[in-house]
Amino acid sequence: MSDSRTSADGGMETSYGFREVAGGEKQGLVNDVFHKVAKRYDIMNDVMSVGMHRVWKDAMIAALNPRKEPGYKTLDVAGGTGDIAFRIIEASNRMAHSTVLDINGSMLAVGAERAAKKKLSDNLTFVEANAEELPFEANSFDAYTIAFGIRNVPRIDVALSEAYRVLKRGGRLLVLEFSEVDMPLLDRVYESWSFNAIPKFGKAITGDAEPYQYLVESIRKFPNQENFAAMIRNAGFSRVSYTNYTGGIAALHSGWKL
Repeated sequence: MSDSRTSADGGMETSYGFREVAGGEKQGLVNDVFHKVAKRYDIMNDVMSVGMHRVWKDAMIAALNPRKEPGYKTLDVAGGTGDIAFRIIEASNRMAHSTVLDINGSMLAVGAERAAKKKLSDNLTFVEANAEELPFEANSFDAYTIAFGIRNVPRIDVALSEAYRVLKRGGRLLVLEFSEVDMPLLDRVYESWSFNAIPKFGKAITGDAEPYQYLVESIRKFPNQENFAAMIRNAGFSRVSYTNYTGGIAALHSGWKL
């Protein structure tokens, strides 16, 4: 594991990229990042994953295999622009209802606008709230999804416990996140791309390299696959597993509330 990565014991709550910040300070800094990139969020993901995030998200929805029946309810956290929720609804033949939760109002505004254009608004609810304190009753959702958002949550253990609380018995957690590359040559290439190219592309696209610098550094601080799987188990989930995508650049983590 990279020396910069945090472990299952924590550390992300005071890590703003490679910079240590005071407890409670990180959330505001992260909010500023996403206010800046909200309207160009998909472009940002294309840059950071060389377009592969679309393939990984499709694989995530295939793994979820949402039921095609009324009453199937999902919660997509840190999903303000609706990217995952839209896929879930379409995969359910527009029968699922997805609640999209994000702490950032700018991201939610983009998602609501896109939902209207896709004529999916009736299948969606947009909620501005914190992943660490979900405003829902226990046992409310059939599935909880979060794609490329968990590393931006300060207290990941709290967010995972909240995910467990709001899922129904038999409900499933799916977390898609950038992770630790397990192929040495690819690791070096991706490291060079991340730290040398991504901030420069970010500045060219948005006029500001700083948000991209944070996002690259946050990937390197996030626990590796085994440590994050341990955090999911510690939150109470069963049958915890993960699947690496593209040599571990990203990983899909799965857990069940049984």
